[in-house]
Amino acid sequence: MNDIRTRAEALIAADRPAEARDLVRDALDTGGPDAGLCLVLARAHLAEDDDDHDAAAESVLRDGLDAFPDDIGLLGEYAELGARSDGFDHPGRRARGERALDRLRELAPHSAELRSAEAAGGAVSAAARDAVSIRRMQSFDTARAFADAPTPAAAAARTAQWAAAAPHDRRLAVLAETTAVLAAPGRAGARLLLLRGLEYRLAVGVLVVLLVILRLTVVPEIPLGVATGAGLLLELPFLGLRRLLRDARDRAADRLAAAVPEAVPREEEGADGGFGAPELPPVPRFTRREGAFAGAAAALLLLVGGASYAAYTAYPRYELVSHDEFRGARGVDLGAVGGPTAEDGVEDSVLRMYGSGSADGSQLVVYAAVGDFHQVRAEDVSGRYGMLGGLKDTADVREDWDARAGARGGWTRCARVVDTAGLRKAVCMWADKGSLGSVAFVAEHMGRAGIEELAADVREAFVRPAGG
Repeated sequence: MNDIRTRAEALIAADRPAEARDLVRDALDTGGPDAGLCLVLARAHLAEDDDDHDAAAESVLRDGLDAFPDDIGLLGEYAELGARSDGFDHPGRRARGERALDRLRELAPHSAELRSAEAAGGAVSAAARDAVSIRRMQSFDTARAFADAPTPAAAAARTAQWAAAAPHDRRLAVLAETTAVLAAPGRAGARLLLLRGLEYRLAVGVLVVLLVILRLTVVPEIPLGVATGAGLLLELPFLGLRRLLRDARDRAADRLAAAVPEAVPREEEGADGGFGAPELPPVPRFTRREGAFAGAAAALLLLVGGASYAAYTAYPRYELVSHDEFRGARGVDLGAVGGPTAEDGVEDSVLRMYGSGSADGSQLVVYAAVGDFHQVRAEDVSGRYGMLGGLKDTADVREDWDARAGARGGWTRCARVVDTAGLRKAVCMWADKGSLGSVAFVAEHMGRAGIEELAADVREAFVRPAGG
């Protein structure tokens, strides 16, 4: 019966509870009632995490307690089941669980079963709170095994001996399968990721953050997807490592399920030259090294996040110069403009027209604004803040192009248009993080270079660095 129970528990650990139930039922049908097998059968039902199986588990426990009313294992499992049950949906089960708990207090007041049953009534049981995942245990044990061995092959050989000495220990089985696969030729990269994964992830995080900062501050044309793509690409090695670790856990589960129970006396362990199964140390939820890296990562994120935000929201400070005369022509103030407003970040603006005294004998209309335009992008020059959309309703736009930005930087876009009076004009619009504006003038015989040069001259004349 002990062998059947050990094998059934191994099947449950291997996530094969249905096979465990079949095995235990056959044993009960053949050998008759057994408290230990009833307990394992109930756990095989509870492993399904299903209401019907919970009901089946309760039925098994009640039958077991009818035959073995003072078995502390059955009492403890029933008390836990009742404590975890909803008192509104299953009041009878909850009440019966409390009676089992009272009986357990009488029979075994200092037992582990009682402590576990009492803790099960909380939102999170003590076992669940203190437990670590099998994946964390696997990584912790494997890294320690490789660090303590002179070579990867030696680590694999040592853990294989340990697993053979304790064939029903799930932790040792997982450790042996994992070291075997990672010690194989060509797996140096996977071993390095396992041992130095924190450093790798920190470096990847720094790279992604730098790409994001570049996108927000220096090179806004870079798509944000580049940073995301880089992070995903650099995560691919971890996907391969996770697959290796998952396959090792599956093989360990198969090994446990197929193991033939054999009692190994404690005094005989290690008799084969010191390679007996050791008592592996508990796995901490967090190591000091992990805490240090987590702190470094948090500090880095705060630092680069603050710097990125400051750089993103910063904008150059300009002041407007409203010329009474420009290029020999008197200026006329055109008053308010139905364009960007204070809600768009405008702090000051000017709209003036200069008449026939200009160099080419035509009118020149200038609009300039200064303020906080840190969110402006290249597409906003002819879109949100530009005038091409309005021009298309009142003039014939013949061509438009991206022009040289000039000394102030940012973006500039120019267009050739024919207005309703038949005049051939040029319109150029500019924007940077601290200013935006446009200039329109007659350009019958001007080429692109001349148009861009005049636009740059206007921009530098009307918008100057603050305090300059």
